[in-house]
This record gives sequence, structure tokens and C-alpha cells, in this order.
Amino acid sequence: MAVGHARGYIRPMVQPNRGPEESALPENSGRVWCSRNGPRNNVATVWLSHPGKRNALSVAMWNNLTECFQKFGADPNLRAVVIRGEGEAFASGADISEFSTHRSSRETAQIYHDQVIGRALKAVMHCPLPVVAAIDGPCVGAGLELACAADIRMATARSELGMPTGRLGLPLGPIEMAVLLQALGKSITMELLLEGRLLGANEALAKGMLSHCVPDDVLDERLAALVSRITAGSPHAARRNKALVRELCRPAEETTLSSGQEGACWDFADTQDYARGIDAFLSKTRPVFQNN
Repeated sequence: MAVGHARGYIRPMVQPNRGPEESALPENSGRVWCSRNGPRNNVATVWLSHPGKRNALSVAMWNNLTECFQKFGADPNLRAVVIRGEGEAFASGADISEFSTHRSSRETAQIYHDQVIGRALKAVMHCPLPVVAAIDGPCVGAGLELACAADIRMATARSELGMPTGRLGLPLGPIEMAVLLQALGKSITMELLLEGRLLGANEALAKGMLSHCVPDDVLDERLAALVSRITAGSPHAARRNKALVRELCRPAEETTLSSGQEGACWDFADTQDYARGIDAFLSKTRPVFQNN
């Protein structure tokens, strides 16, 4: 891709004029917006923006992601989609300030994980276009789930990836777990969940979590080159290959859980350990879990 086209991938300090597919959200809830790049405006870049919270993903942002990705497949001019974070993070997780309203009971937890997060992850995975997650900075928790729903993950060397949700007393929902298992495999998924540590990008690359790890100052250049290689290929072949891979690997939502097993996924919302984990995070202290 020519240098002029690469400019479309530079993290903006001031937001450009938005295209018709962009949908903005109130500042205090974060927002997701889209720009068009590429030689024929045939690449959509989805920007995660939640200033002051390192792009923590709010309910409004998840819903907006769903809307964006459901529209992309119907656009015959699009050839690829890139997901990026504004500022110094890709996405630091879910917006914990919303937990008291959206994860305070078994019922609200199930709705949040299935109909908010799960719906957005499926929209990304089912998008017929190639999807690239361009990671620069923290990619943690829900941010890693979103990145794992993409087809290709590129990260800067300074990025960190992890799934420390156990420190919050919070297990994953079935759809989220299926996304991680499909992208990372059982061993890496269990390592991330049980240890809860953050991995540097070079270690993540060595474990197969990333397709590319690039120096911090050349992300835009390497991303432009990657997208150029994708768009140089046949769009029909790209869509066909993605559809076939998805079919052979089985969609993430096709789980074999019984209704009782699925219902047990939301037991955490009734535990005191969950409340301890959230309180500790908000107060910046270390939780003391008591298995109750």
C-alpha cells in the first residue's frame, strides 16, 4: 500500500469527519466510531474510544460494535475491517463501573454475557470480511475476547495481553469461553484464566496468540502493509475461505451445554467472592477470596 494510504491507519489525535456508518455514543459511556481507509475507501477501521478508562468496553460500546459489524457484510465495496483502540490502549477490559447494574444478579449477568458481549463477539466472528485486530497497549479481559474474535491479531511490542478475570471472582460466559478456545486452544486459555498474569507481546507471539508482533513505532506501516496484502487478493476467495473455516471449526455459539450447565455459569453473581473481587478492584486493594 502506498504511503498516502497508510496515513488512514495513524491513531488520530483529533477525530476526522465521520462517515455515514459511524455511530457516536455519549462521552461518559465510551463510543465506537468508524472511518474508511484504503485506495478505494474499501477498508473500514473500527475505533474503540473510552477516554480515561483505557477504552474499557461499556454496554453501549458492545451494542455499537454489533451494529457496525452487522452492516459491514452487506457493503459490497468493503474488503477488510480493522479494529483499533484510541490512545494508549486497545481495550483494558469491560467497564467495571457498570457491573452494579448489568452484572448484579444471575438474570442480569446472563443477559449481559449472552445478549451484549456474546452478541457482539458473534457479529465480529460472523462478519464475512477479513477482520484484523491491531493491538497497541493493554488488551485485557473483554478486550482480549474481542481481539480473539478477529481473524488476524497484530500487536506492538509494548502491548500486554491477558485474562485476569479470576481476580474479580468472575468466570467467563459460554460464548466468551468458546471464542478463546477457538482462537487460542485449551492450554493457553487455561493458563491465562488460572494464572491471571499479563503476557508481553513477544511471549504472546511465541505462544501463538498473535500473528504479528511489531516494533512500537511501525505499527501503522506494518498494518497498512498487512491490509494491502489482504485487499490485493480476491474478495470472493477471502469471503469463501472465511465461511468455510467458520463452518469447519463450528461457530462459537454452538455449545453442547445443557440448560442446567448453562444456568450454572451465572452462579458467580450470587457469591460473596464476586462482590469482594469487584469491591477490591474499585478500591484498588487485593481481594481475599473465601470460596463463598
